[in-house]
Amino acid sequence: MLDFIDFSFLDILDIILVAVLLYYIYKLVKGTVAINIVIGIAFIFLIWKVTQALHMEMLSGILGYLLSGGVIALIIVFQQEIRKFLLMIGTTNFSTKRGFLNQIKFLQSEINADTDVETIVKSCKNLSKSKTGALIVIERTNKLDFLVNTGDPMNALVNNAIIQSIFYKNSPLHDGATIIRDNYIVASRVILPVSDNPRIPARFGLRHRAAIGISEKTDAVCLLVSEETGEISYIKDGEFVLYKDFDQLSEKIKQDVSKLT
Repeated sequence: MLDFIDFSFLDILDIILVAVLLYYIYKLVKGTVAINIVIGIAFIFLIWKVTQALHMEMLSGILGYLLSGGVIALIIVFQQEIRKFLLMIGTTNFSTKRGFLNQIKFLQSEINADTDVETIVKSCKNLSKSKTGALIVIERTNKLDFLVNTGDPMNALVNNAIIQSIFYKNSPLHDGATIIRDNYIVASRVILPVSDNPRIPARFGLRHRAAIGISEKTDAVCLLVSEETGEISYIKDGEFVLYKDFDQLSEKIKQDVSKLT
């Protein structure tokens, strides 16, 4: 009955590759305003296919031109997501099987599921009381090896005393950012890319701009303690995430770093 279906191994591979591509696109835009744009484009594409099937030449032609001519506009709209996608591919370590699998995350049900978020937040609270500036970057799926090399490599399990000692004002490691990967402090005194977004208020200094910059270019999340006010900021996707109290802040971070890939 199904002899007319010509289905080969290459067809299966084609479907799998398309599924992987769509999966990563969805992961990059999930939780951002861009997801609404993707849904709108998918809806227009569906209508276009329906009008083609019904031979509605005028409407299908208009929608076809709209979709084909919108490539440049899409690149502009999704420039941050495209940058993250290319960075994710460019920083993949293909030299080892483990490095590659850790990057695509197919064999892990969760990412950074063991990160001790409570300890990190508690450390920020203590630093806030003394108005000690701090910038903590929590790695998610995008590898930050290209940033680790700009600082001092470490391999210390996350704990309150070490985090506070790193950002102690007289510590040689306090300047710059600290990167946390899988509940380990992998580097301190790291130099981060600074955002040039003109919408950032002038009252924010280089520490805030660095946190926004790395969260724009990768999917990492940042915890920041202001040296001037002691205020603790949580930054994700280049935006400040609001929270009511420290319990809600911990929950938000847990949801982000333990989110299913």
